[in-house]
Amino acid sequence: MITIYDIAEKAGVSAMTVSRVINHTGRISEATRKRVLKVMEDLNYIPNSMARSLVLQKTNILSLLITDITNPFYTTLARGAEDAALRAGYRLLFANSDEDYAKEKGYVEMILSTRVDGVLFAPTGDQSLENLQQLQKHQIPFVVLDREIPEIEADLVLGDSKEGARKLVDHLIGLGHRRIALINGSPDVSTARLRYTGYREAHLLSGLPVEDSLVVHLNYRDFHDETSLDALLHHENPPTAIFAANNMLAVGIIQSLRHRGLQVPGDISVVCFDDFGPVDAINPFLTVASQPAYQFGLLGMQLLIDRIEGDSAQEHRKMILPSELLIRASTQPPKENR
Repeated sequence: MITIYDIAEKAGVSAMTVSRVINHTGRISEATRKRVLKVMEDLNYIPNSMARSLVLQKTNILSLLITDITNPFYTTLARGAEDAALRAGYRLLFANSDEDYAKEKGYVEMILSTRVDGVLFAPTGDQSLENLQQLQKHQIPFVVLDREIPEIEADLVLGDSKEGARKLVDHLIGLGHRRIALINGSPDVSTARLRYTGYREAHLLSGLPVEDSLVVHLNYRDFHDETSLDALLHHENPPTAIFAANNMLAVGIIQSLRHRGLQVPGDISVVCFDDFGPVDAINPFLTVASQPAYQFGLLGMQLLIDRIEGDSAQEHRKMILPSELLIRASTQPPKENR
Protein backbone atom coordinates (compact mmCIF):
# COMPACT_ATOMS: atom_id res chain seq x y z
CA MET A 1 0.00 0.00 0.00
CA ILE A 2 1.38 3.40 -1.01
CA THR A 3 1.75 5.83 1.92
CA ILE A 4 2.48 9.54 2.19
CA TYR A 5 6.03 8.61 3.19
CA ASP A 6 6.52 6.91 -0.20
CA ILE A 7 5.16 10.02 -1.90
CA ALA A 8 7.42 12.27 0.17
CA GLU A 9 10.55 10.25 -0.62
CA LYS A 10 9.92 10.21 -4.39
CA ALA A 11 8.96 13.91 -4.50
CA GLY A 12 11.90 14.98 -2.30
CA VAL A 13 9.72 16.67 0.31
CA SER A 14 8.63 15.96 3.87
CA ALA A 15 5.62 13.83 4.79
CA MET A 16 4.11 16.98 6.33
CA THR A 17 4.29 18.73 2.94
CA VAL A 18 2.50 15.81 1.29
CA SER A 19 -0.18 15.96 3.99
CA ARG A 20 -0.65 19.68 3.37
CA VAL A 21 -1.08 19.10 -0.36
CA ILE A 22 -3.68 16.39 0.25
CA ASN A 23 -5.62 18.40 2.84
CA HIS A 24 -5.22 21.81 1.15
CA THR A 25 -3.68 23.31 4.28
CA GLY A 26 -0.57 25.39 4.96
CA ARG A 27 1.51 27.47 2.57
CA ILE A 28 3.14 25.49 -0.25
CA SER A 29 4.63 26.78 -3.48
CA GLU A 30 2.75 25.95 -6.66
CA ALA A 31 5.78 24.12 -8.05
CA THR A 32 5.98 21.87 -4.97
CA ARG A 33 2.26 21.20 -5.03
CA LYS A 34 2.38 20.17 -8.69
CA ARG A 35 5.40 17.93 -8.09
CA VAL A 36 3.66 16.13 -5.22
CA LEU A 37 0.44 15.72 -7.22
CA LYS A 38 2.42 14.30 -10.16
CA VAL A 39 4.05 11.67 -7.91
CA MET A 40 0.67 10.79 -6.42
CA GLU A 41 -0.70 10.29 -9.92
CA ASP A 42 2.32 8.21 -11.04
CA LEU A 43 1.98 5.93 -8.00
CA ASN A 44 -1.83 5.78 -8.27
CA TYR A 45 -2.15 6.99 -4.70
CA ILE A 46 -5.67 7.35 -3.24
CA PRO A 47 -5.83 9.37 0.00
CA ASN A 48 -7.34 7.65 3.00
CA SER A 49 -10.53 9.66 3.37
CA MET A 50 -11.33 8.22 6.81
CA ALA A 51 -7.96 9.31 8.19
CA ARG A 52 -8.43 12.75 6.65
CA SER A 53 -11.89 13.09 8.14
CA LEU A 54 -10.56 12.29 11.61
CA VAL A 55 -8.00 15.08 11.28
CA LEU A 56 -10.24 17.66 9.63
CA GLN A 57 -13.49 16.64 11.39
CA LYS A 58 -15.10 16.78 7.93
CA THR A 59 -15.84 14.01 5.44
CA ASN A 60 -17.35 15.99 2.54
CA ILE A 61 -20.06 13.33 2.47
CA LEU A 62 -23.75 14.22 2.77
CA SER A 63 -26.78 11.96 3.01
CA LEU A 64 -30.17 12.22 1.33
CA LEU A 65 -32.89 10.19 3.05
CA ILE A 66 -36.15 10.01 1.08
CA THR A 67 -39.36 8.03 1.57
CA ASP A 68 -39.95 6.37 -1.83
CA ILE A 69 -37.30 6.10 -4.55
CA THR A 70 -39.93 4.73 -6.99
CA ASN A 71 -41.91 7.99 -6.80
CA PRO A 72 -40.90 10.34 -9.67
CA PHE A 73 -41.20 13.31 -7.29
CA TYR A 74 -38.40 11.96 -5.13
CA THR A 75 -36.20 10.76 -8.00
CA THR A 76 -36.31 14.26 -9.51
CA LEU A 77 -35.72 15.78 -6.06
CA ALA A 78 -32.68 13.52 -5.66
CA ARG A 79 -31.23 14.78 -8.95
CA GLY A 80 -31.49 18.38 -7.73
CA ALA A 81 -29.84 17.48 -4.42
CA GLU A 82 -27.01 15.57 -6.10
CA ASP A 83 -26.30 18.36 -8.59
CA ALA A 84 -26.05 20.94 -5.79
CA ALA A 85 -23.85 18.67 -3.66
CA LEU A 86 -21.39 17.87 -6.44
CA ARG A 87 -21.07 21.52 -7.44
CA ALA A 88 -20.08 22.32 -3.85
CA GLY A 89 -17.51 19.52 -3.69
CA TYR A 90 -19.55 17.01 -1.68
CA ARG A 91 -20.42 13.39 -2.37
CA LEU A 92 -23.91 12.12 -1.68
CA LEU A 93 -25.14 8.91 -0.03
CA PHE A 94 -28.72 7.94 -0.91
CA ALA A 95 -31.11 6.15 1.45
CA ASN A 96 -34.74 5.15 0.91
CA SER A 97 -37.11 4.46 3.82
CA ASP A 98 -40.09 3.09 1.81
CA GLU A 99 -42.39 5.09 4.14
CA ASP A 100 -41.23 2.71 6.90
CA TYR A 101 -40.22 4.27 10.24
CA ALA A 102 -38.13 1.25 11.33
CA LYS A 103 -36.20 1.29 8.06
CA GLU A 104 -35.70 5.04 8.43
CA LYS A 105 -34.34 4.49 11.95
CA GLY A 106 -31.83 1.96 10.61
CA TYR A 107 -30.61 4.45 8.05
CA VAL A 108 -30.22 7.16 10.69
CA GLU A 109 -28.05 4.78 12.70
CA MET A 110 -25.96 4.12 9.57
CA ILE A 111 -25.69 7.87 8.94
CA LEU A 112 -24.40 8.44 12.47
CA SER A 113 -21.78 5.71 12.11
CA THR A 114 -20.68 6.99 8.69
CA ARG A 115 -19.81 10.43 10.07
CA VAL A 116 -21.53 12.37 7.30
CA ASP A 117 -21.33 16.16 7.42
CA GLY A 118 -25.11 16.65 7.10
CA VAL A 119 -28.43 15.13 6.10
CA LEU A 120 -31.22 16.16 3.74
CA PHE A 121 -34.17 14.42 5.39
CA ALA A 122 -37.68 13.66 4.06
CA PRO A 123 -39.49 12.17 7.12
CA THR A 124 -41.86 9.22 6.99
CA GLY A 125 -44.21 11.08 9.34
CA ASP A 126 -44.60 12.59 12.79
CA GLN A 127 -42.90 9.59 14.42
CA SER A 128 -39.68 10.62 12.65
CA LEU A 129 -39.27 13.09 15.53
CA GLU A 130 -37.15 10.56 17.42
CA ASN A 131 -34.82 10.00 14.45
CA LEU A 132 -34.35 13.74 13.93
CA GLN A 133 -33.65 14.18 17.63
CA GLN A 134 -30.86 11.58 17.28
CA LEU A 135 -29.26 13.76 14.61
CA GLN A 136 -29.61 16.79 16.88
CA LYS A 137 -28.10 14.89 19.80
CA HIS A 138 -25.02 14.04 17.71
CA GLN A 139 -24.86 17.58 16.28
CA ILE A 140 -25.39 16.46 12.67
CA PRO A 141 -26.79 19.39 10.64
CA PHE A 142 -29.96 18.56 8.71
CA VAL A 143 -32.62 20.15 6.53
CA VAL A 144 -36.17 18.77 6.47
CA LEU A 145 -37.86 18.29 3.08
CA ASP A 146 -41.47 18.02 1.98
CA ARG A 147 -42.96 17.10 5.38
CA GLU A 148 -42.86 19.19 8.53
CA ILE A 149 -42.36 17.75 12.02
CA PRO A 150 -44.04 20.25 14.41
CA GLU A 151 -41.67 19.67 17.36
CA ILE A 152 -38.47 20.11 15.32
CA GLU A 153 -36.76 23.45 14.70
CA ALA A 154 -34.89 23.14 11.40
CA ASP A 155 -34.42 24.63 7.96
CA LEU A 156 -37.40 23.54 5.85
CA VAL A 157 -38.25 23.21 2.15
CA LEU A 158 -41.95 22.46 1.77
CA GLY A 159 -44.62 22.52 -0.91
CA ASP A 160 -47.89 24.39 -0.54
CA SER A 161 -50.00 21.27 -0.04
CA LYS A 162 -53.11 23.07 1.15
CA GLU A 163 -53.26 25.50 -1.76
CA GLY A 164 -52.45 22.79 -4.32
CA ALA A 165 -55.23 20.58 -2.98
CA ARG A 166 -57.67 23.48 -3.04
CA LYS A 167 -56.83 24.20 -6.69
CA LEU A 168 -57.48 20.58 -7.67
CA VAL A 169 -60.83 20.41 -5.88
CA ASP A 170 -61.85 23.85 -7.19
CA HIS A 171 -61.16 22.57 -10.72
CA LEU A 172 -63.44 19.56 -10.15
CA ILE A 173 -66.16 21.73 -8.61
CA GLY A 174 -65.88 24.07 -11.59
CA LEU A 175 -66.59 21.13 -13.91
CA GLY A 176 -69.79 20.42 -11.98
CA HIS A 177 -68.65 17.67 -9.59
CA ARG A 178 -70.43 17.81 -6.25
CA ARG A 179 -69.37 14.48 -4.76
CA ILE A 180 -65.57 14.29 -4.69
CA ALA A 181 -63.78 11.50 -2.83
CA LEU A 182 -60.36 12.01 -1.24
CA ILE A 183 -57.97 9.05 -1.02
CA ASN A 184 -55.29 10.47 1.24
CA GLY A 185 -52.04 9.54 2.97
CA SER A 186 -51.76 8.77 6.67
CA PRO A 187 -52.99 11.48 9.10
CA ASP A 188 -49.59 11.42 10.86
CA VAL A 189 -47.97 12.93 7.75
CA SER A 190 -48.12 16.74 7.55
CA THR A 191 -48.76 16.86 3.79
CA ALA A 192 -51.77 14.54 4.17
CA ARG A 193 -53.22 16.81 6.86
CA LEU A 194 -52.70 19.91 4.72
CA ARG A 195 -54.15 18.29 1.59
CA TYR A 196 -57.23 17.34 3.57
CA THR A 197 -57.47 20.95 4.80
CA GLY A 198 -57.31 22.22 1.20
CA TYR A 199 -59.95 19.67 0.14
CA ARG A 200 -62.18 20.76 3.00
CA GLU A 201 -61.73 24.50 2.38
CA ALA A 202 -62.60 24.16 -1.31
CA HIS A 203 -65.86 22.45 -0.37
CA LEU A 204 -66.80 24.93 2.34
CA LEU A 205 -65.99 27.99 0.19
CA SER A 206 -68.23 26.56 -2.56
CA GLY A 207 -71.05 25.86 -0.13
CA LEU A 208 -70.66 22.07 -0.38
CA PRO A 209 -70.75 19.68 2.59
CA VAL A 210 -67.69 17.61 3.51
CA GLU A 211 -68.73 13.97 3.91
CA ASP A 212 -66.46 11.82 6.06
CA SER A 213 -67.66 8.72 4.17
CA LEU A 214 -65.91 10.05 1.05
CA VAL A 215 -62.51 10.45 2.76
CA VAL A 216 -60.11 7.49 2.98
CA HIS A 217 -56.69 7.44 4.68
CA LEU A 218 -54.08 4.98 3.36
CA ASN A 219 -50.31 4.85 2.92
CA TYR A 220 -48.77 7.27 0.41
CA ARG A 221 -46.48 4.68 -1.11
CA ASP A 222 -48.99 2.70 -3.16
CA PHE A 223 -52.63 1.69 -3.46
CA HIS A 224 -53.59 -1.83 -2.46
CA ASP A 225 -56.76 -1.27 -0.43
CA GLU A 226 -59.45 -2.50 -2.83
CA THR A 227 -62.06 -2.53 -0.05
CA SER A 228 -61.79 1.24 0.38
CA LEU A 229 -62.37 1.84 -3.31
CA ASP A 230 -65.25 -0.66 -3.33
CA ALA A 231 -66.86 1.19 -0.43
CA LEU A 232 -66.68 4.46 -2.36
CA LEU A 233 -67.99 3.00 -5.61
CA HIS A 234 -70.86 1.20 -3.86
CA HIS A 235 -71.81 4.21 -1.76
CA GLU A 236 -75.54 4.98 -1.92
CA ASN A 237 -74.54 8.23 -3.65
CA PRO A 238 -71.07 7.46 -5.11
CA PRO A 239 -68.49 10.08 -6.04
CA THR A 240 -68.18 11.34 -9.58
CA ALA A 241 -64.51 12.29 -9.04
CA ILE A 242 -61.56 11.13 -6.94
CA PHE A 243 -58.74 13.27 -5.60
CA ALA A 244 -55.67 11.07 -5.02
CA ALA A 245 -53.33 12.76 -2.54
CA ASN A 246 -50.21 11.72 -4.45
CA ASN A 247 -49.19 10.28 -7.81
CA MET A 248 -48.49 6.74 -6.61
CA LEU A 249 -51.99 6.48 -5.14
CA ALA A 250 -53.41 7.81 -8.41
CA VAL A 251 -51.73 5.07 -10.47
CA GLY A 252 -53.16 2.33 -8.25
CA ILE A 253 -56.62 3.91 -8.25
CA ILE A 254 -56.77 4.19 -12.05
CA GLN A 255 -55.57 0.60 -12.46
CA SER A 256 -58.25 -0.61 -10.03
CA LEU A 257 -60.95 1.40 -11.78
CA ARG A 258 -59.99 -0.06 -15.15
CA HIS A 259 -60.04 -3.59 -13.73
CA ARG A 260 -63.65 -2.88 -12.78
CA GLY A 261 -64.43 -1.78 -16.31
CA LEU A 262 -64.65 1.91 -15.39
CA GLN A 263 -63.11 4.53 -17.68
CA VAL A 264 -61.24 7.67 -16.59
CA PRO A 265 -62.66 10.24 -17.15
CA GLY A 266 -65.69 8.78 -18.95
CA ASP A 267 -67.13 7.16 -15.81
CA ILE A 268 -65.19 8.98 -13.11
CA SER A 269 -62.67 11.83 -13.07
CA VAL A 270 -59.33 11.54 -11.24
CA VAL A 271 -56.88 14.24 -10.12
CA CYS A 272 -53.74 13.93 -8.01
CA PHE A 273 -50.94 15.76 -6.23
CA ASP A 274 -47.47 15.57 -7.89
CA ASP A 275 -46.54 14.94 -11.50
CA PHE A 276 -44.79 12.01 -13.18
CA GLY A 277 -41.69 13.69 -14.62
CA PRO A 278 -40.53 12.77 -18.14
CA VAL A 279 -43.31 10.16 -18.55
CA ASP A 280 -45.95 12.87 -18.76
CA ALA A 281 -43.98 14.72 -21.42
CA ILE A 282 -44.65 11.76 -23.75
CA ASN A 283 -48.33 11.17 -23.01
CA PRO A 284 -49.75 13.66 -20.51
CA PHE A 285 -52.98 12.31 -19.02
CA LEU A 286 -53.52 13.08 -15.33
CA THR A 287 -54.68 16.46 -14.08
CA VAL A 288 -52.22 17.27 -11.31
CA ALA A 289 -50.95 19.84 -8.85
CA SER A 290 -47.32 19.75 -9.97
CA GLN A 291 -44.54 20.63 -7.53
CA PRO A 292 -41.04 21.81 -8.57
CA ALA A 293 -39.35 18.60 -7.38
CA TYR A 294 -35.88 19.47 -8.70
CA GLN A 295 -35.97 22.77 -6.80
CA PHE A 296 -36.87 20.93 -3.57
CA GLY A 297 -33.60 19.00 -3.78
CA LEU A 298 -31.50 21.89 -5.06
CA LEU A 299 -32.65 24.45 -2.50
CA GLY A 300 -32.63 21.93 0.34
CA MET A 301 -29.03 20.99 -0.41
CA GLN A 302 -27.98 24.64 -0.66
CA LEU A 303 -29.53 25.32 2.75
CA LEU A 304 -27.75 22.29 4.20
CA ILE A 305 -24.35 23.28 2.82
CA ASP A 306 -24.84 26.84 4.07
CA ARG A 307 -25.61 25.46 7.52
CA ILE A 308 -22.54 23.17 7.48
CA GLU A 309 -20.15 25.85 6.25
CA GLY A 310 -21.46 28.56 8.55
CA ASP A 311 -22.84 30.77 5.79
CA SER A 312 -26.44 30.75 7.01
CA ALA A 313 -28.25 32.94 9.48
CA GLN A 314 -28.68 31.58 13.00
CA GLU A 315 -32.48 31.48 12.71
CA HIS A 316 -33.90 28.60 10.73
CA ARG A 317 -35.34 29.29 7.29
CA LYS A 318 -38.60 28.00 5.83
CA MET A 319 -39.18 27.90 2.09
CA ILE A 320 -42.64 27.08 0.71
CA LEU A 321 -42.65 26.26 -3.00
CA PRO A 322 -45.91 26.76 -4.93
CA SER A 323 -47.63 24.09 -6.98
CA GLU A 324 -48.97 24.50 -10.51
CA LEU A 325 -52.36 23.19 -11.65
CA LEU A 326 -51.92 21.23 -14.89
CA ILE A 327 -55.28 20.38 -16.46
CA ARG A 328 -55.18 17.29 -18.65
CA ALA A 329 -57.37 14.48 -19.96
CA SER A 330 -58.30 12.72 -16.69
CA THR A 331 -61.10 15.16 -15.81
CA GLN A 332 -64.37 16.17 -17.43
CA PRO A 333 -67.87 17.12 -16.24
CA PRO A 334 -69.88 14.36 -14.53
CA LYS A 335 -72.20 12.29 -16.72
CA GLU A 336 -75.34 14.12 -15.59
CA ASN A 337 -73.86 17.45 -16.74
CA ARG A 338 -72.87 16.34 -20.24
